[in-house]
Amino acid sequence: MTTLLVLTNLPDRPTAEALARELVEARLAACVNILAPCHSVYRWQGSIETADEVPMLIKTSSERYLALEAAIRRRHPYELPEVIALPIREGLPEYLAWVADETHPVD
Repeated sequence: MTTLLVLTNLPDRPTAEALARELVEARLAACVNILAPCHSVYRWQGSIETADEVPMLIKTSSERYLALEAAIRRRHPYELPEVIALPIREGLPEYLAWVADETHPVD
């Protein structure tokens, strides 16, 4: 099992908090950090756009990634949400075991 750090951005804090709670309740994430708002600059459909966004750091297991991605896509208000998963190569073994335990589906 690989532990993943998944990144996404939401348009506001209430939307981020609702998604974070849903992901943890569904055991798709062990923990979600909701960060301070940031200002993004990006190209979208041929134009330079800007937006204030709320970044999220989501800790999950590789086994739960596809379900996590589907849940984000269902709830995300953007037409094309940023969903990037980075493998965690090293970490405190007890913490990584906790992520695995917390994202294991309950029968």
